Amino acid sequence: MNVDYFKMRLSRLRKKLREQNLEAFFITNPVNCRYLSGFSGSTVNLLISLEEAYLITDFRYSQQAEEEAPLYSIIAKGSMLSVLEGLCRDYSLKSIAFEQNYMTVYSYELLKKSLSEVKLVPLIKTVEELRTVKDLHEISLLRKAAEITEESFIKILPFIKPGIQERDVSLELEYLLKQEGGTKAAFDFIAASGKRSSMPHGVASSKRIELGDLVTLDFGIHYQGYCSDMTRTIAVGYAGEREKNLYQLVLQAQMEALQHIKAGISGESADYTARKLIAEKGLGKNFGHGLGHGLGLEVHEEPRLAPGIKTILKSGMVVTVEPGVYLPGFGGVRIEDMVLIQENGCEMLTQKYKEELLILEDF
Repeated sequence: MNVDYFKMRLSRLRKKLREQNLEAFFITNPVNCRYLSGFSGSTVNLLISLEEAYLITDFRYSQQAEEEAPLYSIIAKGSMLSVLEGLCRDYSLKSIAFEQNYMTVYSYELLKKSLSEVKLVPLIKTVEELRTVKDLHEISLLRKAAEITEESFIKILPFIKPGIQERDVSLELEYLLKQEGGTKAAFDFIAASGKRSSMPHGVASSKRIELGDLVTLDFGIHYQGYCSDMTRTIAVGYAGEREKNLYQLVLQAQMEALQHIKAGISGESADYTARKLIAEKGLGKNFGHGLGHGLGLEVHEEPRLAPGIKTILKSGMVVTVEPGVYLPGFGGVRIEDMVLIQENGCEMLTQKYKEELLILEDF
C-alpha cells in the first residue's frame, strides 16, 4: 500500500470540511470507506475530523484493519453508536456531517437519539465527487483490470459455438477473468444471443446459441477493488448485410464520440456526438440508454455521459463509451470500451477486437 495516496485523499476531504465549517464527517458507505482508508472489509464506519481519523469495525476485522488502514486509529470493540458517542465527547465535537444518501431513516433516528447534543449535518455525494478523478494508483489498477478483460475475451471465443447455453458462456468467462488475476465479477454478465441481443441488459439465460446469432457479451472484473467493463458483439457462423451494417453504424458512432471526448466538455455533449449519428439513420429511439458512465471502485459511478447531463469531464476521469442499437425481434449491437479522460482527448484502456464484426466460424 502506498499511504501517500490515502494521505492525499484525506487532505482533499478535509479541505471540503473546512470550506463548509464542519468539524468531522461520519462515513457509512463501505465503498467510500475503502476509498479513504484502504480497508476492504464489509463492516466499517469512519469518523474523520480535521486532525484525527478513526476506523470503526468489529473484532473479526481488527487485524485486517491494522494492515490495510495504517493512517487510521482502529476501534474494534463496542457498538458503533457507543464508540461514536465517546469520540464526540472526547473531542468536544458539536457537529458532524453524515452521508445523507446512504443512511436510512431508522439509522438516522438512532444516531440522532444517541448524539442528542451534537448537530447532524447531511451531506450528499461528497466523497463520490472526490472519487470521480482518479489518482495514478487508481489508474494503474484500472489499466490492469482492462488488460485482464481484453485477454479473457479472446480466450472465450473458442468456447462459443452453436448449442452452448448463454449461461455457460457467462460462467466460463468469469472463470477466465479470475484465472487472469481478477477477484470477482463486477456485475451479472450479459450474454445475449439472437433475438435476445436486442435486450440491453439481457443477463445470461438458458437459451442455446444458434448458427447465425449475434451475441452480445458485456462483462467486467474486480481487480484489487477496481472494476472493468467491456462489451463486444460477435456473430456465430455467418452474418447478413443487415447485421454487418448495424455493427458498422454502432462502431462509427463510438469512434466519432471517442474523437470528441476530452476534458472540458459535458456529459451531454459526449453523448450527443454518438446519438446524433444513430438518430440520422432513423434509429434514435433504438438507442435508449446513455453513452457511458464512470468506473472505479464501483462499476457505475459518476460522471454519466447521457442527455441532460451538464457535468464537465475532467482529466483523470475513467468512463465507458458504449453506444448501442437494439431492434426487438431481430437483435442488437453494443460496443463498449473503457477510456481515460485527458486534457486533449482520451486514452483507450480497452480497444481490441472490434474493428469489424467478428464472425466465429471454426467449430
